[in-house]
Amino acid sequence: MGILPVQFQILDPANTAFMLLCTSLVMLMTPGLAFFYGGLVQRKGILTIMFQSFVSMSWVAILWFAVGYSLAFGPSLNGIIGNPLHYAFLQNINANTLFTGNDAGIPILVHFVYQMMFAIITPALITGAFVGRVKFKAYLIFITLWTLFVYCPFVHMVWSPQGVMAKWGVVDFAGGIVVHATAGFAALASALYVGRRVIQPDGSHNIPYIALGAGLLWFGWYGFNAGSELQVNTITVSAFVTTDIAAAFAGATWLFIEKMHTGKPKFVGFLTGAVAGLATITPAAGYVSIQSAALIGVVAGFVCYYCALFVKKYVDDALDVFGVHGMGGITGSILLGVFASQAWNSKGPSGLLEGGGILQVAKQLAAVLITSIWSFIFTLLILWIINKFTPVRISTNDARQSPDYSAFGEDAYTPSGKE
Repeated sequence: MGILPVQFQILDPANTAFMLLCTSLVMLMTPGLAFFYGGLVQRKGILTIMFQSFVSMSWVAILWFAVGYSLAFGPSLNGIIGNPLHYAFLQNINANTLFTGNDAGIPILVHFVYQMMFAIITPALITGAFVGRVKFKAYLIFITLWTLFVYCPFVHMVWSPQGVMAKWGVVDFAGGIVVHATAGFAALASALYVGRRVIQPDGSHNIPYIALGAGLLWFGWYGFNAGSELQVNTITVSAFVTTDIAAAFAGATWLFIEKMHTGKPKFVGFLTGAVAGLATITPAAGYVSIQSAALIGVVAGFVCYYCALFVKKYVDDALDVFGVHGMGGITGSILLGVFASQAWNSKGPSGLLEGGGILQVAKQLAAVLITSIWSFIFTLLILWIINKFTPVRISTNDARQSPDYSAFGEDAYTPSGKE
């Protein structure tokens, strides 16, 4: 995607309105995540997990405004990161400045706020891995450092035309690498660092909350994927449809596997499978056919189910963030190299099945490996540094009594925080 001279662009009201709608849909995903995670945790930890999602909507937005957007999309410094000063506090931008990354004719402020919603939800995804174990102060420091030193560099490397991975030919339509692989491996690292929970819950405490959250996520994901085309065209439409089809097939696949495994169909399992399908189709949504999306959904159901089951034996990834989001993003990114079709997106690569050879698969795999290693190691480093200054893990007593009340003096169901 090249840079077009601003003088050849004019404002496109339809594309601008569409992107504002997509921005609103992606914003809704973070409250959806809060309900999805909130229903999965124990009663005395619901406020903590929901607060962690909602506070990201404020704090990460401030970071994005101050320096994040510039780090992600500013003029490149060696293809790794953007110039932190170029767009800092939105300098060099006014109401009439148009986004020059394509010919969509949208204001750069629309691109700024749309990408801000991605930046908000990505660190919030990680919180599901360390449920009930991390202090709120440590969490705020963590999402600050992680957003600036993990998320922003990969946005630049993959999504900026000047980014090193973009120049290699790596593609990621809506965030399988940038969002889900980074968050998934950060989740795995953080769960390893903080260790297992003191009390293992015996199940989800509010399944209707999970259903509400999953529904909001599914709804918002149309803006997440279809909006990543940044304009309205046939690719936007196909990305919308592939998103739904992959989620449907993944949810049904997870339901079938769990029925065979446990003897009963599980509502929570179906919802989790649908989210896994959404995460898996994300990198490929605008590059593959509808039929390929169905196959990707089936693969997502199998891979994510068994990965989550395997990881639970060794790591207390409480809400299967790695298995669902991390493995989903990785799987979809690699399958993109297999199923990508220029018949569906002439700007995209030709996949293995279209005669493009193994090269695109190799590029995607290399990008996934680099991303995963960087995110995993840097997450461990961030947590180690934070722990030198303030404890990362909450006390055993607080974990046993009420993580919510000890941290905030509030409880979701009883004013005193006690049963």
